Amino acid sequence: MKNRVKQLFIIMGISFLAISCHDDLDQLPTDPDIFSELDVFENATEAKSALAKLYASLALTGQKGPAGEPDISEIDEGFSQYTRMLFNLNELTTDHAIVGWSDAGLPDLHGHYWTASNDFTGAMYLRLAQEVSFCNAFIQNASNLSDDIVQTYIAEARFLRAFAYYNLIDFYGDIPLVTQISTTLPAQSTRAEIFEFVENELLEIQDILPESNEYGRVDKVAAWALLSRLYLNAETWTGIPRYNECVTFSNQVINSSYSLHTTDLNGNGTAYDELFLADNDTNGAQNEFIFVLNFDGIQSQTYGGSTFLVHAAIGGSMDPTEYGVNGGWGGNRATSALVEKFEVEDINVDDLNANLSGSLSDWGLVGDATENAWDGPDMEMYETATNEFALYANLTAGALKFRFNEDWGNNYGDNGADGTLEAGGENITIDADGVYFITFNLNDLTYSIEEVLPTSDRRGMFYTDGQSLEIESIPPFNQGYAVTKFKNIDSNGNQGSDSSGEYVDTDIPIIRLAEIYLNYAEATLRGGGGDLNLAVTKINELRERAYGDISGNISISDLTLDFILDERSRELYWEGIRRTDLIRYGYFTSGDYLWPWKGNQPNGVPTDSFRRLFPIPNNTILTNPNLQQNEGY
Repeated sequence: MKNRVKQLFIIMGISFLAISCHDDLDQLPTDPDIFSELDVFENATEAKSALAKLYASLALTGQKGPAGEPDISEIDEGFSQYTRMLFNLNELTTDHAIVGWSDAGLPDLHGHYWTASNDFTGAMYLRLAQEVSFCNAFIQNASNLSDDIVQTYIAEARFLRAFAYYNLIDFYGDIPLVTQISTTLPAQSTRAEIFEFVENELLEIQDILPESNEYGRVDKVAAWALLSRLYLNAETWTGIPRYNECVTFSNQVINSSYSLHTTDLNGNGTAYDELFLADNDTNGAQNEFIFVLNFDGIQSQTYGGSTFLVHAAIGGSMDPTEYGVNGGWGGNRATSALVEKFEVEDINVDDLNANLSGSLSDWGLVGDATENAWDGPDMEMYETATNEFALYANLTAGALKFRFNEDWGNNYGDNGADGTLEAGGENITIDADGVYFITFNLNDLTYSIEEVLPTSDRRGMFYTDGQSLEIESIPPFNQGYAVTKFKNIDSNGNQGSDSSGEYVDTDIPIIRLAEIYLNYAEATLRGGGGDLNLAVTKINELRERAYGDISGNISISDLTLDFILDERSRELYWEGIRRTDLIRYGYFTSGDYLWPWKGNQPNGVPTDSFRRLFPIPNNTILTNPNLQQNEGY
């Protein structure tokens, strides 16, 4: 982004909670060499450069790289970045995460005891207010251009303003609605009024936004997706259910050109992790991203964004280089409530063997890798065809051989470990404990030994070495599993573009197609008139990607509201929407669902219902007498 555009928006960024006005701020520069507001909106090319600031305001924090000229003062600049605060307010306050840092106001969030002077709740308010102000300035000035493409830019700015207001009513409830640059102190609008504004804006711009757009910019599908979110929360925010509309717009997104990323480029058995790698703008994940914030370790450096998500989740015995960075900040971990959402099915060897054809034979396994070691008796194998044998077996690290009727005069091993057997050959090595499927073909003296992995949901990406599942004391990083979801490596294992490992390339999806699948399913169950069979089909698409096969698939009888909430947790954890989900379900403050350290207690306790909203910052209340503080603050 051009430095002159950054500088201009310092002038243009009049807060929509303006605290003073002076006529001399309206004066234009008299020096012809100074780049001014008139230059920015001279033509469509310059207007497009200005549009970039509206997107950048959600990704970056100021005018000088990661630090030095912040947009928002009185808080550490890295703390003030939008997605970092989104994590703090919408994940850290829930069952998904906990942080060990003691920065003033940060522990308050997970403990549910924040006040109206909390720096983090206040900075998010100001960040969103600034975005509204930037968008208002752009819309007002760009409207003077007659170029048709500028109308598309204005529609994008209206989307970003609607998105900011969506966040504001989610976090703060009743707030001012300002759509013009003004120095008049605004009145407070109701949550329902802001909801209606956001709805109308998105409905009006859906046909002005392009069918498709450059990566990182919004199109008409983004408007439908945000409407899907908006209508899903309508009953909570306005008291009027709008699930039919949620189903309608979710369905439009589902039938759009966006597609689920299912191609496993890195060969680990699931494409899910590739959504959160350094090349997620090119590895196929981008086809799932409906609204995404772009990050680049060289061009857009910040201590928020994915730099924060990667660094802050590394500590203990973790090797930062495996995640493409130069060190860990030892902060964020998962609570056991998140870890336990992920299903891992135990392997029952007896059940597996019961499904083998044939009967037990005199051929078996012997060795210290087997249950009876070298002394035997042997683990007998099933003869599944003439002179062909098989067995599922629990083995330990060690060695084994094939033996007939427990007679050392008739045994086979593998000289050279080449997969072929020789009479009296060398022991066969088993590298690790586990369940294995072993076959032995006496006809051609071949064999195979394959580890059988448990059926599991591989979306749960946790580092456990040296980490306890339960958190008895919050500060130590080794209490609570570490989360390895976001990485600064690409699909081939290469580090991101910043060779120092300080700043991260990974883009952050704000809305992706998978969420819309889940919106559709929930709204259908809540009476929105959708197709339950389609809902199940779409959820099974997510689960097939997660499991690598159909073993995790569900049926209509499994589809309950609580199942969908848990599935949202599994699919979308640490992506910034958990608090909103828990509030919609009535679980955020109530005693119906407790998690570790909710209410600042190890086992969790109910908290005050007024905490479903954050406070409007104290300074803002003092500045604008038209505003009333939210209940409880």
